[in-house]
Amino acid sequence: MPDGSAPGPYRRIVLKLSGEALAGEQGYGIDPDILVRVAEEVKGVVHMGVQVAIVIGGGNIFRGLVASAGGMDRATADYMGMLATVVNALALQDAVEKTGVPTRVLSAIEMRAVAEPYIRRRAIRHLEKGRVVIFAAGTGNPFFTTDTAAALRAVEIGAEVILKATTVDGIYSADPKKDARAQRLPRLGYIEVLNRGLTVMDATAISLCMDNKLPIVVFDLTERGNIARIVKGEPVGSLVTADESR
Repeated sequence: MPDGSAPGPYRRIVLKLSGEALAGEQGYGIDPDILVRVAEEVKGVVHMGVQVAIVIGGGNIFRGLVASAGGMDRATADYMGMLATVVNALALQDAVEKTGVPTRVLSAIEMRAVAEPYIRRRAIRHLEKGRVVIFAAGTGNPFFTTDTAAALRAVEIGAEVILKATTVDGIYSADPKKDARAQRLPRLGYIEVLNRGLTVMDATAISLCMDNKLPIVVFDLTERGNIARIVKGEPVGSLVTADESR
């Protein structure tokens, strides 16, 4: 169990996982191997004394924006997307608990048979007891992304950083998979991210982080051990802060 003393600058973190990250190379659904690997990394960080909360997307099951573009009512599509995040949260909970780490799913949409309702003080108490908290159903409101949910929950629970998991090793000036001239940007300010339209998180999430001086680390989830390296203070991925020179 954690000893209560974090090894680096971060004692409480929010890990933002996309639904697509759980799909792996198959592109849809849930890849059991990905679940196991993420769970093992989370276990390692918890045992280092770090309190871990996770916000998870649902794009591997259902994407509200895509459905809306196809003619579905946007609010209905977004609620369906929120329900998809609950499916992912339950799968991740199962994987993390199989490593021996206690876990709680807190849902912004009440469904007591499978998850606790989201209550800020309850979430903080779970973290203080060494439990991993998985936030499901986004903010509980349509028209908001799970990126915004991650920023909101991080601010509410007093997290010191958001770790945004991706499949590339940081933020680039352009899509590195499409543009060979794309340059990795190790440090940026919030305003630069917004002004350049960089696809880190949506503008609402970036603005919320900026208003609350909450740093964001964008890193490669496929590189084993990256989460542990970040919480130890090692320079991994790209850092977005109020001062890009940090």
